[in-house]
This record gives sequence, C-alpha cells and structure tokens, in this order.
Amino acid sequence: MSKPSIPNALLPFDELAEAIKGRRSAYGLISGLRLDQAAPGEAWSSLPYRPVFVGDTETGVLHGGVVTAMLDESCGMAVQLALDGTRAIATLDLRIDYQKPATPGLDIKAHSVCYRVTRSIAFVRSTAYQESEGSPVATATACFMVGANRTNMLTDRSIDFRALPTLEAPEDPTSPFAKCPFARCLGIRIGDDGTLVMPFSPKVIGNPILPAIHGGITGALLETTAIVSVTRELGTLAPPKPIGLTINYLRSGRALDSHAKASIVKQGRRVVAFEAQAWQDDPSKPIASAFGHFMLRRIPDVDEE
Repeated sequence: MSKPSIPNALLPFDELAEAIKGRRSAYGLISGLRLDQAAPGEAWSSLPYRPVFVGDTETGVLHGGVVTAMLDESCGMAVQLALDGTRAIATLDLRIDYQKPATPGLDIKAHSVCYRVTRSIAFVRSTAYQESEGSPVATATACFMVGANRTNMLTDRSIDFRALPTLEAPEDPTSPFAKCPFARCLGIRIGDDGTLVMPFSPKVIGNPILPAIHGGITGALLETTAIVSVTRELGTLAPPKPIGLTINYLRSGRALDSHAKASIVKQGRRVVAFEAQAWQDDPSKPIASAFGHFMLRRIPDVDEE
C-alpha cells in the first residue's frame, strides 16, 4: 500500500490527532463514533452497535445508511490527519460497496487511508469490518474537496455537548418505518406527494459551524428513499438488499428540511438499478444524487440478470 503524499502539519501530530478526536461532526459525536488510532493520513475508528441503528427489526441488521455515515466521517478523519487540521473539507463523492450484512450485536470498525492529496482534492479508501479487516462488511472510495469553506474545525467554536440530542427511535406501529428504527431516529416521513422528507435537526449536522447536514446522513436519506420506492413500485414483501451506492454531493445541505425521490433505472429478475435525488427548497437545485443497485429478495434461487 502506497504511503500518503501529504504536507507537513502545523501542529505536532499527536496534538492534531487529539484535536480531531474531540472536534468532529455533531452526528459523529452523538453516534458514539470513536477515533481509536491515528497515523499520518490514516484513521482507525469504531462505532458501537446500538438498536437505534437497525434497518430491519426482523433481522437486526444495521441500516446501510449507518455504515455510509460511518465511512464518510472515517474517511474525513483520514483526510484531516493528512492535512494540518485547519482547512475545511467536504465530501465530493462517496462510493460504498456492501460486501455482507453486519452481524447484529457487534461493533463496526473502519480503517481509512488518505493516499493522495493535491492542492484541492484528497483521495481516500476505507474498509468497514467487524471481526477482521480481511472480512469486510463494506468498502468505500471517496474524494474530498480541501478548503471547501472558510471554517476552521480546530479553532472555531466547538460543539456544546450539553445541547446535543440523543439518538432515539420513537415507537410508531402505524409508521411505514415501524420496522426501521434508524429511519424513525432521523425523523424520515413520506410526504403527501410521495417523496420522502427528513426534517432538519441538530443530530443530522455534519459541520457544526456552518451548520451543514452530515454527508453520510444525506446518503442514508437517499438509500432509504430508494428502498421505499423500489419496494413500493415492485410490490416486494421484503426490503431489497443493498449491493452498491455511489453518492455525488452537489451542494451543502443547509439547516432546512431535505426531500428525496428515487426511480428504477433497470430491473432484472434479481437485481434492480436505481437513481435518487435529494434537495431542499428547490427541486431544480439538488444537494446530492445517487445511483446504485439492490438485490431483490422476492424470487429465490434465480440467477441475476
């Protein structure tokens, strides 16, 4: 594995790593995501298993958006560890490949490597796993913009821990997300026009200084929207199984409610391709778009088309 090509840090590296541990996203802090080990351009992180992270209570498997958000932030930490910590970064694109479902009850770990930094762009790859990095739950590649805005995560105001909400999923047997605690935790609902709506709240914040919505949470909204749309359109009895998801971030998610819709691009006997889009106050100005594949689970023992 190639060594990261990185500039010299202004802070001593140990001080930089300690600063990054405590000054990250609001969602990352309340989710319990930890930076366990650091090296220049590398981050080893872990996320404790919590029932609120579940995507389907019948299986206990984590929502794919939980993994997406973890990998997004873990990749961001690797980028900051490759820089001096003062420059704001923003995710440009993130590709997630789901290798296997996470085992219920076990923590998830991630190893992220920022392997190249140019003047404006940082390139990262990451692996999410549970027992062994050689047996991944998911893998990711991402690009980040360096100097995305004027905020400084190390010197600008820090997060007030006392003001942050907890991650809870209110019980609602009548909700279309009755079996999906993570969607209920984010407050996702189906609007009157059939699109999905995620209300803005402190728990979905990524950059607390702007504030801006966490890129991984926007990804979770897009994936949830695609699951709902595919299930509704095809009339499947079980939610489709994520295979891969590529998210392109087009604008910063502001302190506004977010809306999303999805459609099927191609349907096979076992695999369906979809695209999704998220926006806030103007559908013609999306904040993110996504393309991906699901494995359908309604027809057993038939090869993929």
